[in-house]
Amino acid sequence: MSNAIWDALAATPLPEVRRRAAVVDDLTGVEPVAVTGAHRLAWNDGGGQSAVWYFTEDGRVLLLTFDHESALNLYAEDDFALQESFYEGVPASLVALVRDRPENYESLNLTDSATGRTIHYAGGVFWYDGTRWHVSDGLAEYCRREDVDLFGESGFDYCLDVYGFGRDFTPETLVAMRDEDGEYTDEKEKEADLAGVREAFARHG
Repeated sequence: MSNAIWDALAATPLPEVRRRAAVVDDLTGVEPVAVTGAHRLAWNDGGGQSAVWYFTEDGRVLLLTFDHESALNLYAEDDFALQESFYEGVPASLVALVRDRPENYESLNLTDSATGRTIHYAGGVFWYDGTRWHVSDGLAEYCRREDVDLFGESGFDYCLDVYGFGRDFTPETLVAMRDEDGEYTDEKEKEADLAGVREAFARHG
């Protein structure tokens, strides 16, 4: 299974992954959340796409991605059983971070009609065991069976682009990426944004 962003994430030391997640969370205006045994950071584009990171106290990570226009948008289908299957292979202690939890902007709940239990929806479910990254067994199996582009349809490629894995991650490179996307009307606006981005980077080392 080869994917440039996946390979770059796998090659990035965990402290740097967490730093980038914290900077992007700050710049997105998402409030960090402490859950039992973990720290939640997130990104969203305001249009239905998101990346959610749970960094645990013991050095593991749960990463959820979502693209509302993809084939892996199970929230639209309200398919609890299939969504739950996407978490297969992930340690129960990590799944507990998103099971029977309150909804938030990035993660709404799907509900089991038989039991009333809930789980956060996600098109992509990935996790880090303290040594290496994994795609959840359930997601990988579903994508193989249905011939679905795992990294594209899960939102992984789009949602993780902002973190710049495999590239320099500085205020200047981030603002340059925004400039390429046409976010500034002139140099004055670009310089003002750069100042704010530098402050966010400084807050997170």
